[in-house]
Amino acid sequence: MGGITRRALFAGSAVGAAGALLPTAGPAVAGPRTARASYRAGYHFTVPEQWKNDPQRPVWIDGSYHYYYLHNADYLAGEIGTAWRLATSTDLVSFTDRGIAVPKDTTPNGDVWSGSAVVDTHDTAGFGAGAVVVLATMSPHDGPADQAQYLYYSTDGGRTFAPHGTDPVLPNPGVRDFRDPKVIRDEERGRWVMTLAENDKVGFYHSADLKTWTYVSGFVKGGIGVLECPDLFRIRAGDGTVKWVLGVSANGKGAGLPNTYAYWTGSFDGSAFTADAADPQWLDYGWDWYGAVTFDKRGTDGTLDESGRYAIGWLNNWDYAHFTPTIDSDGFNGTDSIVREVTLKRGGDGTYFLASRPVAALDRYVSRTVRLGDLEVEGTRLLDYRGTAYELTCEITWDQVTGAGVQLRRSPDGVRHIDAGVHRDYAYLNRRPTVSPDMTGRWQESHSPFDPAGRAVRLRILVDRTSVEMFVDDGRYVHSSAAFPYLVDSGLALFTVDGKAVFRNTVIREFRV
Repeated sequence: MGGITRRALFAGSAVGAAGALLPTAGPAVAGPRTARASYRAGYHFTVPEQWKNDPQRPVWIDGSYHYYYLHNADYLAGEIGTAWRLATSTDLVSFTDRGIAVPKDTTPNGDVWSGSAVVDTHDTAGFGAGAVVVLATMSPHDGPADQAQYLYYSTDGGRTFAPHGTDPVLPNPGVRDFRDPKVIRDEERGRWVMTLAENDKVGFYHSADLKTWTYVSGFVKGGIGVLECPDLFRIRAGDGTVKWVLGVSANGKGAGLPNTYAYWTGSFDGSAFTADAADPQWLDYGWDWYGAVTFDKRGTDGTLDESGRYAIGWLNNWDYAHFTPTIDSDGFNGTDSIVREVTLKRGGDGTYFLASRPVAALDRYVSRTVRLGDLEVEGTRLLDYRGTAYELTCEITWDQVTGAGVQLRRSPDGVRHIDAGVHRDYAYLNRRPTVSPDMTGRWQESHSPFDPAGRAVRLRILVDRTSVEMFVDDGRYVHSSAAFPYLVDSGLALFTVDGKAVFRNTVIREFRV
């Protein structure tokens, strides 16, 4: 992700900025807040302390996923700059912190921004077979026109990295915004391929050795902000169709579009990407699934499964990145989405799209299940359940309603809550009635398409202490948004608008990670 925006934000007082949002400011929680009160997520990945932002694509090394992410150990002191921190996992639910892998400020080029790691199985770079090589953006003078790509390498399985000199392996040719290299191996042609974010263009580059890069083509898309964190991968649908997918993080809010992960299905000939359609689809419609990466789905023996991908995103947004109660309550700012499995499906109109579902391993961490069965609702029905971190699943059916859904993290008096459901021809997630990081009040309710003709909708909603992720109709659409309900707001209600509905097979699950 880009440097000017990030560093400008880091320059402010993180603690002071967040304090205005802390629920302790209001009398409703003055009593319940104690030394043990925590806003740390119950089952989502969080940085151990200080700051995190962009995820870096996890890599399968020696039987586990190595997950790198941008981390600032000096965040609360007000000092700027990020390193790459490492966590490992075998199931993508439980992670073990491994500390700093790519340090910051150890060369004249400063801190380390986003990029990607690859395992150099064939020793193309000369660091040894199996060396782990990182290509990442650095900006020695913190300017958009001096962003360039630098190389680090590891000979200890990706735990620690050393710089390959101090010169860039891909210098800036004199353009604004030149960052976030994503490298994949093209085994068919015996070379490496890099995608690079270049303002409103994704550039494609070739290399034989990861050290020398040649520009070969570009994919341009305007109207959705500066493109960041590009992604390129191949995936196979259930009907056997194989597609290439090009993804980017993009801010489409100015055009009434999401501010998350835009993607195109299409074809890739090793040098250029051709999209099936001009306009992108979106992998998430909420406000807070940014800097997302997808990565290989591997079996326990390391075998690649092209029928799916995994994905993880930063549960935050640069518009209000430092407004979170976790800074004061727990000394950190940085939470990720649940890892999701992404599959390619064919729609009724013949087009292909990516569907998402929480990673299957989450099922192994269920600590409590509450089965509520079929519930008939007309108006609002308060349930006999309280919780701050759980999953709710149900199928809502009706003959005639204007809308239906759930009130999550509901306050005892019913005034504060997060609403999730459908209304007429759209699905939505609305955090306006609770404490929200968006101080402007503009980005509170997210929308995605919904066809009411079937008179039914399936919802799977992951609720945690500072986030909600709603998967609609088997993950055809997803909404991920940060929200900061008071810790005493733990109620749950079902509701309908203008009619009666049945919430079928309603199940609540809690997790212990």
